[in-house]
Amino acid sequence: MHPVLEILSCLVALAGTLMAPRAAEPADLILAGGVVHTVDASLPRAEAVAVRGGLIVYVGATSGAMALRGPDTRVVELKGRAVVPGLTDAHGHLAGLGRSLSILDLSAASSAAAIASLVRQRAAGLAEGEWIEGRGWDQNDWEDKSFPAAAVLDAAAPRHPVALRRVDGHATWVNRRAMELAGVTRSTPDPEGGRIVRDASGEPTGVFVDTAEEMIDRLIPEPDRAARRSRLEQAIRRCLESGLTEVHDAGVSLEDLELYEELLVKGDLPFRVYAMLDADAVSEATRPLIPPRGGRLTARAVKMYADGALGSRGAALLAPYADEPGGSGLLREGRQELQARVERAARLGLQVNVHAIGDRANRLVLDAFASVLPEGGAGRRFRVEHAQVLALEDIPRFARMGVIASMQPTHATSDMPWAEARLGPERVQGAYAWRRLLDAGARLACGSDFPVESERPMLGFYAAVTRRDLSGRPEGGWLARERLTREEALRCFTLDAAHAAFEEESRGSITPGKLADLTVLSRDILSIPERDIPAVQADMTIVGGRIAHERR
Repeated sequence: MHPVLEILSCLVALAGTLMAPRAAEPADLILAGGVVHTVDASLPRAEAVAVRGGLIVYVGATSGAMALRGPDTRVVELKGRAVVPGLTDAHGHLAGLGRSLSILDLSAASSAAAIASLVRQRAAGLAEGEWIEGRGWDQNDWEDKSFPAAAVLDAAAPRHPVALRRVDGHATWVNRRAMELAGVTRSTPDPEGGRIVRDASGEPTGVFVDTAEEMIDRLIPEPDRAARRSRLEQAIRRCLESGLTEVHDAGVSLEDLELYEELLVKGDLPFRVYAMLDADAVSEATRPLIPPRGGRLTARAVKMYADGALGSRGAALLAPYADEPGGSGLLREGRQELQARVERAARLGLQVNVHAIGDRANRLVLDAFASVLPEGGAGRRFRVEHAQVLALEDIPRFARMGVIASMQPTHATSDMPWAEARLGPERVQGAYAWRRLLDAGARLACGSDFPVESERPMLGFYAAVTRRDLSGRPEGGWLARERLTREEALRCFTLDAAHAAFEEESRGSITPGKLADLTVLSRDILSIPERDIPAVQADMTIVGGRIAHERR
């Protein structure tokens, strides 16, 4: 080890002695002989970490860590592998991920006809009248980029209601049987904040956008409690296998919050959940669940929606879509209603996190925040979830108001083939604008929005630093000026994500005295070639000093 690093290691070890009692006692776990990226400015890089009682007690040289070895200490020889702070997904949907594992996966389908074939196969194994569900279609990836029609599904499954959710969750494609059950006809009006897609004669085509989806959703039978718990557990396992130690679950119902509490009480919650409660679940009687330092479950935030998604043209824009001049998107609710929700949540002391994709929706949310935030507002840590398309003049408002931009890097690389067509060459300059936000002094928090995207954080890290797809296109990266450095991207998935959940004092960096949330990666993502990043595996996921996942 370099002499300067050795000196710094000794200083950090001394700090660990002061911060963590009984420092001379043996460690429970030692990770040694690798590269440790701490995301701690006092010692950015080390060789080893020692853990005791769920806390980090030493960071530094391998020799210093091994001095804490006792007869019962487990020592993991890293052999050059990398350790980073436990990775956090700052915006995912655990119930949605669990559900997606039990229904048709449509993400690889290249056409409506290919999806119809999958539906036909599923129908063959079901009793008449059973619902067929699926998720993941994206007409932007097909040769025919128009919305699909009910007739395609009618031919595949005439005796079953079919509901297939678009990849972004903001549009649902159904067959005629489902529309009949919902009582939808040409005379059915569009709901506020939603749209029933119609043909030139006014007949519904079978696609329901944003709040119109509720007409279908309310008919689909809900799984029982045991099935819902099983789905959550499957989703959590997938996240642990990906190296995630915490997920900010965006939009948690009271029923799912009860399931989390049940898992917690029974000792079956193996990682951390920062729950954003559904706005409809929050009332004057709601009491945020803020456990003591080291808790596995926190519910101190509320999730709201301002608009839809760009891919289904539901994102609310200040000017019409470049590829659909007659439309400028949908606001999920009016300005006054959103304002009232924000004010009520603020009175309850909750963090307010609002989904906003389009530049109009983002401006509406920032305006609503401005009316309740104190000067600066940083202490409240309100968040805009996605902050995907921003008017350039609104970007400085994030830093000025202390609003966190909770963004998902893989959205940029998924949307880049068609985003400029939606927005035009000028407006796209404010889209997925990570660098502009950082340069303006804003704080970011990175996630994936799974199951819209993969839950694998290495894909998000790769997208953040390259702005290229997995085949390496485009050369140099799409809107390359918005790329993050590797250090910035790592911080965005660790310490800055912890900050977005009021947890930066207890986790998010590898610092003595903090919780031992750690991810052991198969390779060093700060030094390997960019093209190799997506293949990096989580060899070990450690939560509170316990190994929750170990790749064999």
